[in-house]
Amino acid sequence: MHPINNQGLNTQRPSAGERYYLGVDVGSVSTNLVLLSENGEVREAHYLRTQGRPLEMIQKGLADLARRYADEQIGGVGTTGSARTLASVVLGADVVKNEITAHAVAAGQLVPGVRTILEIGGQDSKLILLRDGVVSDFAMNTVCAAGTGSFLDQQASRLQLPIEEFGGLAEQADHPVRIAGRCSVFAESDMIHKQQMGHALPDIIAGLCEALVRNFLNNLGKGKTLEAPIVFQGGVAANAGMKRAFEKALDHPVVVPEHHKVMGAVGAALLAREAVERAGGLTRFKGFAMASEDVRAGSWECGDCPNLCEVIEIVESERPIARWGDRCGKWENSLSVIQTERAAEAAAELQQG
Repeated sequence: MHPINNQGLNTQRPSAGERYYLGVDVGSVSTNLVLLSENGEVREAHYLRTQGRPLEMIQKGLADLARRYADEQIGGVGTTGSARTLASVVLGADVVKNEITAHAVAAGQLVPGVRTILEIGGQDSKLILLRDGVVSDFAMNTVCAAGTGSFLDQQASRLQLPIEEFGGLAEQADHPVRIAGRCSVFAESDMIHKQQMGHALPDIIAGLCEALVRNFLNNLGKGKTLEAPIVFQGGVAANAGMKRAFEKALDHPVVVPEHHKVMGAVGAALLAREAVERAGGLTRFKGFAMASEDVRAGSWECGDCPNLCEVIEIVESERPIARWGDRCGKWENSLSVIQTERAAEAAAELQQG
């Protein structure tokens, strides 16, 4: 295992001959970059706050890696997360997969035999069931704030506590109080009421963790059979109070992997390794120079038909390199024509000179 410091940077310099697979998971809260060695070890793990600027954070993460690695050391690239298409265009990804697949692949690699994955991120949560290593069922919550890390962050801020202390305080609870967890508004007012009644803070925080777990299981686990081994991943998995609440509700031990915060990126890197092997070892990686390229994203509403599609365009050094979002393919196809003409012009210049 390679040593990794608090910033996610490896403390050993890589040798020039080593090859790695880059996994990038771009979500609404965090942008995660992972470098995986050829034998599947996590060599680098970068967790950056997206802050509403996914493109900027992708380039920042790439610049961090560029200080220590060369282009030829990257054997392949995989992207996932809500901005996976954007990331794939910028980086030149070999594979683009949804979060369910990426998280399942990572958990299956790091915890062999896993049958249930609990994932809670900043603004969504997922339940993934695997049987014989294959995803058999899943559910996602992207609309209820009460079951996400952002709600825990909000309550920690209201109590003027660092979120890192939440789990430790929950573990000190003697009698967790019952908090209404079906709605973030009711949960907050219920917490305030319990404080006014004189309940101890650890009991209130432990009660909040149990309320979030009930919310998760009622919303995502309804009608599903959750079997061990059970893995808990995502940023909220660092909260020991949430882990204990899941173990209490499910009556089974819950495993939190070492790299629980970046499992989506780990899965994307593993999928990239498979894709490159199928392609005969060739990668589409554009290189670390993309970290300093002038890359911008823009959009417009196409008014050519009643669909009113929102078309996304990525421009690199004043040249459009990707478009998507148009249902009819008009704008995407027009870009393909431009790129074909550019390739023909380049070939003609080579022949002339």
